[in-house]
Amino acid sequence: MTETAEAERTNGATEQACPDCGAALPAEKRFVVWCTECDWNVDPGRADRCAGHGRIASLRRRLARQYGEQLLAEVSAGTELRPHRDPSSLLARLVASVVHALTAGLVVGALWLIIGGWSTVVQPVVGALLLAIAFTLRPRFGRPPTDVPVLRRADAPRLFELLDEVAREAGTTGVDVVLVGPEANAWVTTYGIRQRRILHIGLGLWEILSPQERVALLGHEFGHYAHGDTRHSLLVGSALRTLTTWEYLLAPSAADALAQTFTNVVLAPARWTVQGLITALDHLTLRASQRAEYLADGTAARTGGTEAAVGLTDRLLIADGAEDALRRESVAAGTRIGDSRRSDAAEGLWERLAARMGSVPERELERLRRVGERRGHSVDDTHPPTHLRHRRLADGERFTARVLLDPSASAAVDAELATVRLRLAREVIASAYDV
Repeated sequence: MTETAEAERTNGATEQACPDCGAALPAEKRFVVWCTECDWNVDPGRADRCAGHGRIASLRRRLARQYGEQLLAEVSAGTELRPHRDPSSLLARLVASVVHALTAGLVVGALWLIIGGWSTVVQPVVGALLLAIAFTLRPRFGRPPTDVPVLRRADAPRLFELLDEVAREAGTTGVDVVLVGPEANAWVTTYGIRQRRILHIGLGLWEILSPQERVALLGHEFGHYAHGDTRHSLLVGSALRTLTTWEYLLAPSAADALAQTFTNVVLAPARWTVQGLITALDHLTLRASQRAEYLADGTAARTGGTEAAVGLTDRLLIADGAEDALRRESVAAGTRIGDSRRSDAAEGLWERLAARMGSVPERELERLRRVGERRGHSVDDTHPPTHLRHRRLADGERFTARVLLDPSASAAVDAELATVRLRLAREVIASAYDV
């Protein structure tokens, strides 16, 4: 066996010619074989995944692409209108106010029936029913989940110190609670009447990032707080939750009897109205949400540095692959016998994931970017396509990192997360992980 053949046998690599243009195609078993010259096989199975067919679907995709390109041009040119000042966002807040006014109207009407019709029997009963409905539809402010590890300042002081530093550079304040899960994702939200802040860190993403890319990720998330995000604001977010409750209450029941059929028909106009309001709020906030992502990317570049922010978008391209790798780890461990074997599999899980994702070559990243370009813009996605976010950062203004996460500080943060990392690794191996 020659040295070349031995190397190919060891790393699973082979070489073949492109069937369309004849160019040499270096290949590795883990990745799609495709041609950089003519894009042969760059997106296998794309036709099966195309969302919708026909003229209307094509028109929606074309309009989504035109809007996406326009938005990118505006943001790249410095026209960074804040999401909460966008005309669509103003209209969304108006619709949300109407939703909450309807709930308030129910309360007023219920009290009027109860107090004004106290001498009757029917009016107080109807008023009590309306009051119960209004209570069900009241604005919900959320609460922290209880099914994932929760870290507070006393639990991880070095982590919160890093969060505070990034938040200051982003022009905002830190968070009250950090949630940690196994997902290859991260996000921020608020909870409670006082709108306390939550940062959710998914280890599936966190563990495949370099220390500086982690700073960029935190800068991106705090950028959402700094710039505002209409969809998750107290006014619009609570209105969406109220409308979802309305939709649940008005959902048609199984028409097993004439009375149920009659009820479904009578409630149909109200149900359609609620569904229309949900759709309206959803589409009115899409523009602001996509713009907010670009603004947050800019904050990521300023806090973590442009190079780290660009690297972060590359890691986002392979986030699905990270989740697939975790599923495979879970399935593989499920075929083993004995709890000790499963415990062994949990040890070093995140290190194995980081090594696997770190070995993804630039060729595969380029393929994923081209896939994004081919598939275009989603008509209902709150995020711009990742390849456009990558392009904007790579071609835009270069920033030097304002927050540096040196090896000692990174190790200190990792030490504070050690217990949580092991717990979540065991959950993944025990097949508790489900995407």
